[in-house]
Amino acid sequence: MEEELKCPVCGSLFREPIILPCSHNVCLPCARTIAVQTPDGEPHLPQPLLHSRGSGLPAGAAAAPPLDHDAAAGPACSGGGGSAAGGLGGGAGGGGDHADKLSLYSETDSGYGSYTPSLKSPNGVRVLPMVPAPPGSSAAAARGAACSSLSSSSSSSITCPQCHRSASLDHRGLRGFQRNRLLEAIVQRYQQGRGAAQGASAASAVAICQLCDRTPPEPAATLCEQCDVLYCAACQLKCHPSRGPFAKHRLVQPPPPSAPAEANSASPGAAQGAPSGGGGCKSPGGAGAGAAGGSAARKFPTCPEHEMENYSMYCVSCRTPVCYLCLEEGRHGKHEVKPLGAMWKQHKAQLSQALNGVSDKAKEAKEFLVQLKNILQQVQENGLDYEACLVAQCDALVDALTRQKAKLLTKVTKEREHKLKMVWDQINHCTLKLRQSTGLMEYCLEVIKENDPSGFLQISDALIKRVQVSQEQWVKGALEPKVSAEFDLTLDSEPLLQAIHQLDFIQMKLPPGPLLQLEKCCTHNNSVTLAWRMPPFTHSPVDGYILELDDGDGGQFREVYVGKETLCTIDGLHFNSTYNARVKAFNSSGVGPYSKTVVLQTSDVAWFTFDPNSGHRDIILSNDNQTATCSSYDDRVVLGTAAFSKGVHYWELHVDRYDNHPDPAFGVARASVVKDMMLGKDDKAWAMYVDNNRSWFMHCNSHTNRTEGGVCKGATVGVLLDLNKHTLTFFINGQQQGPTAFSHVDGVFMPALSLNRNVQVTLHTGLEVPTNLGRPKLLGN
Repeated sequence: MEEELKCPVCGSLFREPIILPCSHNVCLPCARTIAVQTPDGEPHLPQPLLHSRGSGLPAGAAAAPPLDHDAAAGPACSGGGGSAAGGLGGGAGGGGDHADKLSLYSETDSGYGSYTPSLKSPNGVRVLPMVPAPPGSSAAAARGAACSSLSSSSSSSITCPQCHRSASLDHRGLRGFQRNRLLEAIVQRYQQGRGAAQGASAASAVAICQLCDRTPPEPAATLCEQCDVLYCAACQLKCHPSRGPFAKHRLVQPPPPSAPAEANSASPGAAQGAPSGGGGCKSPGGAGAGAAGGSAARKFPTCPEHEMENYSMYCVSCRTPVCYLCLEEGRHGKHEVKPLGAMWKQHKAQLSQALNGVSDKAKEAKEFLVQLKNILQQVQENGLDYEACLVAQCDALVDALTRQKAKLLTKVTKEREHKLKMVWDQINHCTLKLRQSTGLMEYCLEVIKENDPSGFLQISDALIKRVQVSQEQWVKGALEPKVSAEFDLTLDSEPLLQAIHQLDFIQMKLPPGPLLQLEKCCTHNNSVTLAWRMPPFTHSPVDGYILELDDGDGGQFREVYVGKETLCTIDGLHFNSTYNARVKAFNSSGVGPYSKTVVLQTSDVAWFTFDPNSGHRDIILSNDNQTATCSSYDDRVVLGTAAFSKGVHYWELHVDRYDNHPDPAFGVARASVVKDMMLGKDDKAWAMYVDNNRSWFMHCNSHTNRTEGGVCKGATVGVLLDLNKHTLTFFINGQQQGPTAFSHVDGVFMPALSLNRNVQVTLHTGLEVPTNLGRPKLLGN
């Protein structure tokens, strides 16, 4: 997070940060150094507007009409710190190469500076060198003359050191920009926490005995200057007695632990120092005030235009907190405003929501780094394995392969080095992005912890945009390895001795196991769709694929598809069944390994309609093929789109129209059933036909099991097919007709219906199976 807390100009922690119109932050002292004078003849934009000036942006420093209220006073321009222009010189780096400096002067001595990025200063930001005093005059007089001259003939602008956009200053100068109080508080808290941690670590650094066998070792009591060894009291008596050869050694007290760094105990302003070597226009809110304010309670923020009024509303048009006087008297009177607290909570929620995306990407990046490190290890191991194999094969052909062995080893080494370099480059790139995202996250979390609504709303829009941009930086594919740990190298030692000089790594290998794309694998009714692809970095050619499926009961796999496509749909499977599927690739070298097995569950119940392709030409379908009637007075057959070979299935047909007492038939049939006569008159159908008084079961034109109760308009006929118990059961308005047993149940059955023009029915599917069924009766053969 420390990078988020550093000024882009001086490179140190922020000191009195102000918010530029572009939403970036900069130290107030640093802002004085990069504010640029604009000649009267040159147009400039007012403060709320920004413009980009490319590589010629003014980011140097020159005196202008007051940069802030404190800099407007005469003594500030001529005090010990020098004039506003004089205080700008330190950042220019003193003497140095003239080509790397910025001049304050044009040919007309306008004092206009230009922006020249330089890698020799933090973040490429340059400040202007000091103005030399005219010959024959004192430096103070020159500074005073410069201040008065520029104040009467010029205006000022400031250029953001990050986005290179500039804005002009109004009569308030830099004080017209709002202070970023949240950032200032976070910097102060960060410095205090870092100082406390370093102080604690220094306090715990106590010298210990270097010869103790105790755990933990005892604190050192003496130090022998000759032996340069620390002893506790017991070890000194035991190992370094004051007699014999040790009598002349000098024993002294052990040195105290080193004190914490002075920078940690200094104030925020003293710890950073000024951004330039020369003095600047000091202000009461400068470094001294910042240090004093760090220990005092933070003041409740007030409106800069109405200093006695607290912020109470938020101007949506200007995106800034305002007080009630701004609404009554100021320029925000006709703007859209909302309650400060409500907007505070809304922007906090937006920032938190945006952080969730960055947090997820950071988590993925950490996992990706682990993956890359594993690839490093695998590359090392696989490289060593290939080298060992290569050496063993080459040693078997000692005389003929001596010169070739070195060449082949070089190929393996280059391949390994290339892979390692690619992985390391990707690790470094991902680590940098992760560090930036983590720092931004920590900074945003600290901002969210703050209870200053107005201060938060000053920076919330910019932070939300930064978080969104940070999330967008993790583009698709950024978290995928660019190289594989596998080495596509295989040495063939079979060729004859005459071909040794042409020996090289063969490129043809068996294809690896395909990867099933689970997001594209799905089921619909009794069909399954599978999709797969080859793993990345696969160099072996693929001639085709073999898809295998089991029988839905955990039995043997069988081939259901062979071809070059990577998407396949298999129809006609069992309902309410679990299938296992796998795929493998093949080429001219052979068949590769299987993919992982995917488990697919077909639908529990069948959803289907009437099949317009299987029905008689006189059948008329409507209502998305769910309603059927006929144009003929003769009975015609239509089948359903589903096919059943196992399981229990139930569907219903609602009688929409019933005229002149016809005999519709309901049941199941083979696909080859005769379509131009009543269902059940041939051996390919099992049905119940019914009139307005009674019903019969019919198969092979045999009428059995006559039952009282017929149908009329509005009646509902249910069909229950149980292929586990080999029964067919019918229901008329909920009253059971059967069940009836099949004598032959092998094969595939489809829902079927026969009717003439006096009947119209509507199909209803996907229904639960009725319970409490009676004993079956045998139906035909």
